[in-house]
Amino acid sequence: MCGRYVPPVEAAIEREWQLLKGVPQFPARWNVAPGAIVPMLRLHPETRALEAVPARWGLIPHWWKDAKPPTGTFNARLEEAAAKPMWRDAIRRARCLVPALGWYEWRKVELPGIEGRAPRTVKQPYFIHRNDGALLGFAGLAAAWRPAPGADWVMSCSILTLPAAGALGALHDRMPAALPRAAQDAWLSPDVKEGAAAAELARSAVSVESLEHYRVSMRVNSALAEGPDLMEPVSIDE
Repeated sequence: MCGRYVPPVEAAIEREWQLLKGVPQFPARWNVAPGAIVPMLRLHPETRALEAVPARWGLIPHWWKDAKPPTGTFNARLEEAAAKPMWRDAIRRARCLVPALGWYEWRKVELPGIEGRAPRTVKQPYFIHRNDGALLGFAGLAAAWRPAPGADWVMSCSILTLPAAGALGALHDRMPAALPRAAQDAWLSPDVKEGAAAAELARSAVSVESLEHYRVSMRVNSALAEGPDLMEPVSIDE
């Protein structure tokens, strides 16, 4: 699962993916939650040039009829994406990348009692990122939705997840599908038209050996908390 993550700044996105067109301005964020507007990478539908566009994190399929967006669509299970109506159009025709510095995950830990207080169990946040500091490109699904005839289009996205591997399995049973650079072009290519073939590409996620994780401040538990210090390691509950 990926319910909070850290997007890179515009300059880092432009440099990493060598974008010819500038990246839209986004406020600096260190604790993005579902529903936020985030940078998304896609191929321009006409020129096929890679571009960054703003998108709502939480997919709204083009056929959605309710005025209120669906809930729980910020992640899509890779095993289900090719068949489920919520995802199958997007995995065939609207794949994207969601750039990230890393993401947060939670694990229940037992804290010792202090000054006569009893031990307690808390949900301790951890930050997961590339151990070489490189940016991540999450395999994503995109959709354009119109809330009413004549209204502006709303671009949205979801991050694909797959079973967690290695040490990350101790934090959660799911992890985002972070694609190695060698697989990103194929993932975005419109020449891949079958959902099953696209899902197979997303299974080539970066090796967990290239990732590291550590405890971070309990302030991450609030979606309102912001600041670069949220990514800093801590040794005890703060």
